[in-house]
Amino acid sequence: MIIHCMTEELWNKRKDEKEWGDEEIEVEGFIHCSTVEYFWRVAESHFNNLIRPLVLLCIDESKLKSEVRYEDGDNCGRYYPHIYGLVNNDAVIKVLPFLKDKDGNYIKNAEFKDIDNK
Repeated sequence: MIIHCMTEELWNKRKDEKEWGDEEIEVEGFIHCSTVEYFWRVAESHFNNLIRPLVLLCIDESKLKSEVRYEDGDNCGRYYPHIYGLVNNDAVIKVLPFLKDKDGNYIKNAEFKDIDNK
């Protein structure tokens, strides 16, 4: 399973579509995702300061029709999944809230409690 974070508002627009991701692909060339183990690193640097409600899309890679490549684009020694193509919504197996503490920092969802941060 890989995770993609987006605003709740955007998810509500996309959740009934067959597939989505054209906008991300046009800007980045792929759709950024993370493994659960590394998501705390991404959350800290990209999402903690956002005010709008966010959701975490849990995506089953085996159900994706598009290619997933694990890449270390920042040469940090960690490989993050990038989806090269649209996301078919039947690959989204769960949608979770992006939880924050009182200071606005990401809190790991209970569903991920048995997965260690790396």
